[in-house]
Amino acid sequence: MIYIDETENGVTFRIRVLPCSSRCEVAGIQDDALKIRITAPPREGQANAECIRFLSGILGVKKTQVTIIRGHKSKRKTVAVTGLKSKDIEAIIPPLPDTQVKIASSR
Repeated sequence: MIYIDETENGVTFRIRVLPCSSRCEVAGIQDDALKIRITAPPREGQANAECIRFLSGILGVKKTQVTIIRGHKSKRKTVAVTGLKSKDIEAIIPPLPDTQVKIASSR
């Protein structure tokens, strides 16, 4: 189950990154995080930059609207997306089997 936290500026949620994959794609859910495969290696911020580029593409926002707020050197990251609401994230994330989304509000 993915937990999407709605904030004043947008939303935050967790991702689990699998670097050095053969392609960039959403690979499912692991624990409470969206599992993402990316092609970039985990060196010198390359994987983080690729995560931001990939997420901005599937969410339909500018790269500057996606920020990694926790886990810069970890496979588990917390991502903030400004300008979107939780319903926008739910509609955009590709439908995955047995996926549940739980919305929390920090207002």
